[in-house]
Amino acid sequence: MKKVFMKGNEAIAEAAVRAGCRFYAGYPITPQNEIPEYMSRRLPEVGGHFVQGESEIASINMVYGAAATGTRAMTSSSSPGISLKTEGISYLAGAELPAVIVNVTRGGPGLGSIQVAQMDYLQATKAAGHGGFKMIVFAPSTVQEAVDLTYKAFDCAEKYQAPMMVCADGCIGAMMEPVVLPEMREAKRADLHFYASQLINPKRKIVSSLLNPEENQETFNKMKAAMYEEWEKNEVMVEKYMVEDAEIVIGAYGVSARIAKTAIKELRKEGIKVGLIRPITISPFPYTSFDRLDYNKVRNILCVEMSIPAQLIEDLKIGVANRAKITTLLHSGGIIFTAEEVADAVKKIAGKE
Repeated sequence: MKKVFMKGNEAIAEAAVRAGCRFYAGYPITPQNEIPEYMSRRLPEVGGHFVQGESEIASINMVYGAAATGTRAMTSSSSPGISLKTEGISYLAGAELPAVIVNVTRGGPGLGSIQVAQMDYLQATKAAGHGGFKMIVFAPSTVQEAVDLTYKAFDCAEKYQAPMMVCADGCIGAMMEPVVLPEMREAKRADLHFYASQLINPKRKIVSSLLNPEENQETFNKMKAAMYEEWEKNEVMVEKYMVEDAEIVIGAYGVSARIAKTAIKELRKEGIKVGLIRPITISPFPYTSFDRLDYNKVRNILCVEMSIPAQLIEDLKIGVANRAKITTLLHSGGIIFTAEEVADAVKKIAGKE
């Protein structure tokens, strides 16, 4: 198939258009600005609508309104901008409305820095808003994967009638790579079928931030919890690389995992048995992949992450369950790993430094 050389942010935007997105609202913030810029040009070409909101808060609420009409809708931002959108994302979850949120992450906390980072892990996976709701959170490690996962996110949003997130570190947004673009889908207004609460009142079509009087909040939340359990069974995505005989396993996602894979190839040439488990969905997390490791052989897990303090480590601890030591290799504030750094960390663990 024909490949096109594209920048990550623009490739994400084009994938959204091809997935049927016809409404975008957002507000400028580095390092995701190419997404709204691209959408402002592209959406009018396909009969869609672009709005630069007066703020992140306004933008997410415009997405709420568009989603309520059955239109495939999206917003994007970066780190502190996502923080401002969290109430609106919570409302999308509560009203069972499908939408896609793209976070091209930067440093923090606070305003942080505009350089690349992976410091929104806990926000995306554990605290995307109030009320205990969850999203499927996709974490691409290549521009091609960013395209594919953005396309998939719209399908998941519509299937489950819930907001979904693509969480791409700033490297993915800024780099250029050849990609194969997916087919252009016909944009159709979706039937809002209220996935989680359909057993309460399957004919309900009124979009509301409050449940109807005859509905029970606890019952509704139980329905949502059952949906999240279904995600854990059917929507987990993970890459396992050279783990069959590994004595050291790297846990990493996004660009950090991509760099780690390069290090693994070189370490294997030196006879060091190291592998990689890369969560592609960081929510739901692939706990089973870590649970099923042979801990008679695996003696150490290395968490490689562009975040200080470590955040991914919280889920690694659950999966590993104290059966192996977990060591960290961390950067922050725009500092990107080199494959040599990762290799040196593994050699130190293996006692071969």
